Amino acid sequence: MNWSSILSSSIGKKIVMAVTGLFLISFLLVHMGVNACIFKDLFDPTDNGDMFNRAADYMGKTALIRIMEVVLFAGFFVHIIQGLILEWENRNKRKKGYAVNLGNKGSKWYSRSMGLLGTILLLFLILHWWHFWIPSRFTHAGLENPILLSNNRVSHDMFKLMTVTFSEWWVVVVYVLACISLAYHLLHGFQSAFRTLGLSNTRYIKLINALGVAYSVIVPLVFALMPISMKMGWVGF
Repeated sequence: MNWSSILSSSIGKKIVMAVTGLFLISFLLVHMGVNACIFKDLFDPTDNGDMFNRAADYMGKTALIRIMEVVLFAGFFVHIIQGLILEWENRNKRKKGYAVNLGNKGSKWYSRSMGLLGTILLLFLILHWWHFWIPSRFTHAGLENPILLSNNRVSHDMFKLMTVTFSEWWVVVVYVLACISLAYHLLHGFQSAFRTLGLSNTRYIKLINALGVAYSVIVPLVFALMPISMKMGWVGF
């Protein structure tokens, strides 16, 4: 059996989903860490977003990270396409969604709704790119006035762009709902990825499950607190 037939098989597609899923999980941790720099403003109002802007400037202007950005987009693309294919195949063949399907008794609703949750996250991802990635890389909308950072680098004021974006209640609500969807998507996906790759033996299953729950709660919660904090005036100006 060659690689083409392996990857096109049902188990092959699930392995690709697991690998790209774990890759995206690691990205979320980095993305959360960078964006969490906005919370320095909570403890030091004179920072005025400088720490976050320095982190964003570094991420946007470092060659290696820009190359990794291409890899990241490829990871998103493959994960999304494979997920949609698996969802379509399973619904057509067995009339069941992509998840561990043990019936209503044996599985959680979010395990049976991975296709729906993934679609919600895809729509949110497009909105998120429109709000931040496209302006920072291409249009510079809302970023017309460069600022001087504390490290003497001239950069876009991404902190101000976040503040303006999250001044709208509907945006905050959409982002929080997306974070809730992300939490449930991760709650199943984290553990499922390890099971698919055969890494969840009885010796480590409790640890993996605990890490999965902790990650699925903490990461989306931190992301959700960002728009809430800015809208409430705890962070920003």
